[in-house]
Formats: sequence, C-alpha cells, structure tokens
Amino acid sequence: MDKIIVQITSGRGPAECCRAVARVQEMMLKQCKAKGIEISVLDSKQADLKGALLSATFLAKGNNLQPFIDEWQGTVQWIARSPYRRFHKRKNWFVGVGIFPLQEQALWNPKDVVVATCRASGPGGQHVNKVETAVRCSHIPSGIQVLAADSRSQLQNKQLGMERLKAKVIAWHTAQLLEQQQDQWHEHNVLERGNAVKVIEAEL
Repeated sequence: MDKIIVQITSGRGPAECCRAVARVQEMMLKQCKAKGIEISVLDSKQADLKGALLSATFLAKGNNLQPFIDEWQGTVQWIARSPYRRFHKRKNWFVGVGIFPLQEQALWNPKDVVVATCRASGPGGQHVNKVETAVRCSHIPSGIQVLAADSRSQLQNKQLGMERLKAKVIAWHTAQLLEQQQDQWHEHNVLERGNAVKVIEAEL
C-alpha cells in the first residue's frame, strides 16, 4: 500500500485563494472516498474568514495512487467570481498542491538512536523500582527524546520507546518536508500560475 502526504496551500494569495484551498480539499476528500483511498487529515490552518484555509495537509493510503498524483500535483487554477468582493473583476485564483511519498524507511534509521537505561520514578518506599528498567531513547539528528517506563521489563520498555520515538521522528521529518514544500511554492508561485495542472470553474 502506498502512502503520500498531500499539502494544499494558498501561498500569499488573498482570501479567495484561501477559500479555494478549502474547496479543493473538499473535492480531493470526496474523490478519495469514492476510490477507496484512506484519508487522515493531519493539519488545517484556518484563514480569517469562515470556510477558508491558509493550508490543508492530509495523509492518503491506497494502491496505485499515481493517477491521483498526476491529476492534482502542481498549481490548481480556480475560476469564479469573488464570494467576498462583489464588484471585484478578478476571476482567477490559484492554489499550490504539493504531494510526496511517505517513505518511512528513508525518514527513520535506528542507527541514529542512542538508548540509555535509568530507574523508573515511583512513589517511594518498597514499591520504588530499584532496577534500571526505564529506557530513554534519543534521536541524535533531531534531539527528540522519549522515556518509556510502562513495563517492569527493560526489553519491553525499549520496544515501546523505539516505537514512540519512530512516530515522533517521522512526524518531525514530515513537518520539515511540508515547510520546504510550501516555501518552494511561495518562491515559484508567480511562474507556476501560468502552467496550471488542473483548472476548475465553479462557485467558491
């Protein structure tokens, strides 16, 4: 099963572009549902106006996602009158769609982790864990740390710690990729507006 991260952004566009982000997300989610693609919304940054988004990010899982990627990746042009400025003449609004595969193997390397044992904190008295069964896992490149002390077994705590750390590190990498994706579209959106991959003509 393939996994992709999809980010829709208004860039530095006006309120109409933010509205287009929300509408594009609606269309994408409806399309994914119809095609049996599993969706998890990761983040939505609200704009000042109701029903408008600065950006939207979701995770898609499914088989053969390439047609979806080919259809949406790039700049989307939305043609409509402004729902906010009645006499505004402009009808073309643009949003950027960034899509990249989520390759967990490339984002997570156990060799980047340092594992150390320590005593689990307790309420005191005879119930204090005097053996170092707690485990602290540290991801060197990011500085992210997790402490696992759920079990009396050091091995189980290590497994739990590594699982939790992996999830945090992948989220950290993903956030960096999204930021890079949005920055790239900010830099090139003027050029890309003349080369929309998809044109939609409908009310905003």
